[in-house]
Amino acid sequence: MAKNLASPNAEAGMTFPALVSHHAKVRGARPAMREKDLGIWQTITWAEVAQQARELAHGLAALGLRAGQHVAIVGENRPRLYLAMMAAQCVGAIPVPLYQDAVAQEMLYVLQDAEISVAVVEDQEQVDKLLEASDQYPGLTRIVYDDPRGLRNYKDDRLMEFSRVLELGREHAAAHPDYVDHAIAAIDPHDAAAMFYTSGTTGKPKGVMLSHHALIDRALAIQEFEQLTDREDVLAYLPPAWIGQNMFSYTQFLVTGFTVNHPESPDTVAIDMRDVGPTYYFAPPRVLEGLLTHVMIRMEDASAIKRKLFHACMKLARRVGVRILDRDTTVGNWDRFKYALGNLLVYGPLRNALGMSRVRVAYTAGEAIGPDLFIFYRSIGINLKQLYGSTETSVFVCVQANGQVRSDTVGPPVKGVEIRVADSGEIQVKSPGLFKGYYRNPAATAESYTEDGWYHTGDAGYLDTDGQLKIIDRAKDVGKLADGSLFAPKYIENKLKFFQYVKEAVAFGAGRSEVCAFVNIDLEAVGNWAERRGLPYAGYTDLAGKPQVAELIRECVDQVNADLATDPQLAGSQVARFLILHKELDPDDDELTRTRKVRRAFIAEKYQILVDAMFNGKASQFIETEVKFEDGRSGRISADLQIIPAKTYPVNSRKAA
Repeated sequence: MAKNLASPNAEAGMTFPALVSHHAKVRGARPAMREKDLGIWQTITWAEVAQQARELAHGLAALGLRAGQHVAIVGENRPRLYLAMMAAQCVGAIPVPLYQDAVAQEMLYVLQDAEISVAVVEDQEQVDKLLEASDQYPGLTRIVYDDPRGLRNYKDDRLMEFSRVLELGREHAAAHPDYVDHAIAAIDPHDAAAMFYTSGTTGKPKGVMLSHHALIDRALAIQEFEQLTDREDVLAYLPPAWIGQNMFSYTQFLVTGFTVNHPESPDTVAIDMRDVGPTYYFAPPRVLEGLLTHVMIRMEDASAIKRKLFHACMKLARRVGVRILDRDTTVGNWDRFKYALGNLLVYGPLRNALGMSRVRVAYTAGEAIGPDLFIFYRSIGINLKQLYGSTETSVFVCVQANGQVRSDTVGPPVKGVEIRVADSGEIQVKSPGLFKGYYRNPAATAESYTEDGWYHTGDAGYLDTDGQLKIIDRAKDVGKLADGSLFAPKYIENKLKFFQYVKEAVAFGAGRSEVCAFVNIDLEAVGNWAERRGLPYAGYTDLAGKPQVAELIRECVDQVNADLATDPQLAGSQVARFLILHKELDPDDDELTRTRKVRRAFIAEKYQILVDAMFNGKASQFIETEVKFEDGRSGRISADLQIIPAKTYPVNSRKAA
């Protein structure tokens, strides 16, 4: 195994600046980061990372950034933005990543709440949003930008190019050579290292303060658990403001010393993933759903022979693929031979097309993943595992171990973590990775803990007989139907989203006699389906309103209901009626968070007229909705939505057994 931290549990190594210095000494010539620029991969070594982070730290100090202050980091995954986080930490400041697709008003809230005076951003788009926000927040005194394109004629004195800050840093270092060393020496491992804002599903986002020790301790636990080395390759393609991405491509990167690869743009991620061939991979369910949708679209366009071969191989994979991956010795030689042939003809090429040929460990987290989707990836030989955690816990609370992976659990507690289940069914946690508190919100911090010091996760679940944690849903979302049977909306929604034609779903039913649902179609998948049938359409709203599309989605809902009927606990949660929304749920319209989690209560209130129409048994309902466009303008979309009855089934106890 490659060498990692010399003394991984030593307090001296439990700060991020110490880790940067360590890697520069131990593996200085090895690649730390790569970035694809104009189609060519550029490499930055660990020695170069340490030098540039130090120069930038001096530069930020020259701009007036001091220990304890916050610095905003805004943009896609870029080496210079990662260097900015390291540099801020070197002077004892606290980086605050913001979502790059957030609108100016959302950024304004964070700027004000975190009292940010310095921001480091990627490009003109982010500069424009911060300048707009600064009209209401004059405290933002400096905006450092990486990409100068489009900014030549900007005359604002607050703007400064990244390369100029490096120059200032070299000048500051010459005048104050020991400044950064003293600043690093003053950092306590239990000081805040970064602040991440919650997704705000139930209210205003809160700033979660995480210490150097908390983040590094959790990354060390996973390094040991998965035997990670400095030879891993990671693709950084998710929002840096999301704690999941930050943990994998920043914290784990600085703890273990592997290589992080930065795509050329969000549009080239699929190509760049095939270029890199990551060995350590992380994706939320929505990304895995999108990849599967592309696979199924391609298969529908393939010849009849290829489609037949694909479906035959996938039937075999569902039966024995997971068992082979888990090294189950009871799989017969004939099945192993057929699977090996399928691997040559289908599974191997499919993994290669997904860019997952070299994946050794893959994680999914962020929300519950549908069991069908999870089993699909594992059945074709990808070691996909579930983990459980949150921003407040530094991500890693539970992780599935190799050979003990099940679709209905998230694994046992990670080393150092304690879990208990309250009488209410809520999961409560103690962990070295717990947050320091919510910034400037002691009341919310106090409310997040029990009287005896356990953290409230807000999730409902239980520990299985073998010690693995099973998550049912968010505690606030789990309910009962009017007849007392269990209603777990996320479980139903995930089963619907397994179909490539369904992009998003929202189920309703708590306290009701039956379940109804909203569906968002996947424009690409359904559009491809429509084009192959010669069905013309003029955009999402038109396509969603086609009776042929309604029938297509009804078949998906019927299949979900047939599957739910095999589970005695959830048979009562079959979808009785549904409608296809006339617009896609969108973070800009506050219907989803920036991590694309459904804001269920907001949607129920916004579309109350549709919810009532479904439960009242109406055949259709007219609605007009205000939407926000990417350029900031507002408009209205109206449609007469058809409410479609679905087929429900009696409990199939034989299959359930």
